[in-house]
Amino acid sequence: MTIGSIDFGPRPVFLAPMEDVTDVGFRLLCKRFGASMVYTEFVSAEALVRDVKSTVSKLSISDEERPVGIQIYGRDTDAMVEAARIVEQAGPDVIDLNFGCPVKKVAGKGAGAGMLQDIPKMLDITRQVVRAVSLPVTVKTRLGWNSEQLVITTLAEQLQDCGIQALTIHGRTRAQMYTGQADWTLIGEVKRNPRIHIPIIGNGDVCSLDDADERFDQYGVDAVMIGRATFGCPWIFSREQLSFNQKLDILEELLDINVKRIDEQRGIIHTRRHLAATPIFKGIPNFRPTRIAMLRATHMDELLSILEQTRSLLG
Repeated sequence: MTIGSIDFGPRPVFLAPMEDVTDVGFRLLCKRFGASMVYTEFVSAEALVRDVKSTVSKLSISDEERPVGIQIYGRDTDAMVEAARIVEQAGPDVIDLNFGCPVKKVAGKGAGAGMLQDIPKMLDITRQVVRAVSLPVTVKTRLGWNSEQLVITTLAEQLQDCGIQALTIHGRTRAQMYTGQADWTLIGEVKRNPRIHIPIIGNGDVCSLDDADERFDQYGVDAVMIGRATFGCPWIFSREQLSFNQKLDILEELLDINVKRIDEQRGIIHTRRHLAATPIFKGIPNFRPTRIAMLRATHMDELLSILEQTRSLLG
């Protein structure tokens, strides 16, 4: 599979772009364990154009994580074009357009999945961004706004005609948010369309490489993207069987990266999502008090002590 001049080889598995999750430290860990491509947190086009410091900081990438994509979202064509030009200067391998985020603060304002209610505007933004930059432009979107508006089979052809070089499809509608099961049947239908010649990347409810294998086999997609199942689990991209201690070492490394990258308080807060979601603590008897203490810890020494106590209990 290729996007532009990037050859990913057969059956690549990507890390999805996720707000407050796919920072550079987490991306590097996922890359270490085998992610074929990683993406930054999604970036507001309007905030980027206004030169908002916290938004501009999301454009920081390292050569060690390549190939890497930067994803932007917005509802204004001029802002999206200008943001794409700014992003191009940051030097990613791919610029991705977010037409799939379902959260109210994005979709409710007409951006992200909100664009599924204004397809002509979506296509205009896509067309103009493709013309404005020399990097490969890709799109991530959903099946449609709701179950009565499943537009993806037609939309995929329209987006392809705008010049994008790959399309990621999340197998839910905006109305579903992240509930229910992802429906891959329409993703497979898009892939089987003889008029589609760009890579089709499937996303939704992939929780392991075995799940990814099943999606490749059943739906013929060119790549699979994993999102929420990576929380607290950057090793999901590896077939290596890691011990509890090895996995805990990785989470402690992530904590250390975040504290050094930001500061102690915010680094801990940034790591809590992964500690709360990681599967490694599931099934430990009477773990609830420890979990509460772990998620309430405000100092690194305190949090590391709790984690090490957990290690000794299982040792």
